[in-house]
Amino acid sequence: MAKCSRIEYQLHPLRETLYNELHIRPFHKVETPQQITHLVSCCADHEALNQSFTLLCDLCRRYEVNQPQVDTVAFHQDFGDFDIHWERHVEFYSFTIMHAAPPAGQPFDFTAIDLLPADWLRQLPGHIIAAFHLLIDDQQLDYSQTSLTRYFEGQSLMVSDVYEGRAQVLTAFKLHGDGYGRFIIRNMDLNPSQMGQLARRLMDLETYRLLALIALPIAKKIAPQLLKMDKQLADILTIVTDLKTTKSERELLEKLTKVEAQLETYRAETNHRFSATKAYHQLVKDRIEGIKEKQVEGFLSAGEFINRRLNPALRTCESVQAWMDDLSKRVERASDLMRTRVNLNLQEQNRSQLAAMNRRSKLQFRLQETVEGLSIAAISYYAIGLLSYLFSGLPLKQWGVDKNVLLACSIPVVLATIWYITRRIKQRLIKDPDSEEE
Repeated sequence: MAKCSRIEYQLHPLRETLYNELHIRPFHKVETPQQITHLVSCCADHEALNQSFTLLCDLCRRYEVNQPQVDTVAFHQDFGDFDIHWERHVEFYSFTIMHAAPPAGQPFDFTAIDLLPADWLRQLPGHIIAAFHLLIDDQQLDYSQTSLTRYFEGQSLMVSDVYEGRAQVLTAFKLHGDGYGRFIIRNMDLNPSQMGQLARRLMDLETYRLLALIALPIAKKIAPQLLKMDKQLADILTIVTDLKTTKSERELLEKLTKVEAQLETYRAETNHRFSATKAYHQLVKDRIEGIKEKQVEGFLSAGEFINRRLNPALRTCESVQAWMDDLSKRVERASDLMRTRVNLNLQEQNRSQLAAMNRRSKLQFRLQETVEGLSIAAISYYAIGLLSYLFSGLPLKQWGVDKNVLLACSIPVVLATIWYITRRIKQRLIKDPDSEEE
């Protein structure tokens, strides 16, 4: 016999996790008859999910059974009189209580959840969204119309043959007097493995149906606000061309920004919920397809009833989401239009200011030239005065030179010299503008 060699090459860190993923939530065998209560609670954070795990461990300690591991996401355990199946999901957890016994007396008078401690049940975290009883019957019940009316408190029933007529599902998809929904599975020829698959799919079907509908009230609440914002946007675009002042443009842009901020708030609050609704709706469709139902004459099938009510709800959510996306794009385009208009006006104002500054610069240059000419004259005047003092101290008469004639001849020379020096300084400053700062 060939000896198997141990794997020595490098493994992906998620390899074992990916192998185990398909086995996290297996189908468990369910014997007939069976009473089942299924609870699903939505949690706002991971703390509540962790608290449900803590309560599960507490229940295990009470009944002295093995506790789940810390990283467990699905746990199934026999507690003696009943079995518990617990699962942790992204935004909810579920408890399934199973009691392998026929109903004592009338169906639903005594249920599986009655076996759990009342003080423990009161500690369940989160908000219960799904709570229903599922009774699996081995054809011991009376299925006359009178009895069915009593079992389901007079509610209209949906009845389906499933698994090619080897079982029958009865439900009203409504809450009854005890606050729970009710299902009856009439087992005619299913083995425990097949019954476990059917029970699990029905529980998933009801759970995901309710989770998918969470977004519908949100969509109905947002829709009137979207209509109001749509009208505001239309009004804003109507008066854009009539704006005359920059102040009015800015005021209109502020209104548009408020609409955009409110819309993005709605999108941020609902994007996850609407995306989850699509995913849950697909799961509902998969579960309906999985039970292979056929319509019973005289009754509406479960799948037909769900699709008739759930599909319009989903389309409403999709419509509101698409409306928000379209409105967001239109608001963005309107904002771009308004900002472009404001920027053009600002550019026009800047150009006017630059032209005015250019005119002022020319005037300053001319004034500077005038001042420069006056400065040359003033400096020349003082320079000639200094020369007059200088000439007064010289023996000009002995030299045969007249002082006044000498001063008169010095004036053009002084003017030319000062003008030349001033021009050289000016040219140097023009060639090296940083020299003045230095």
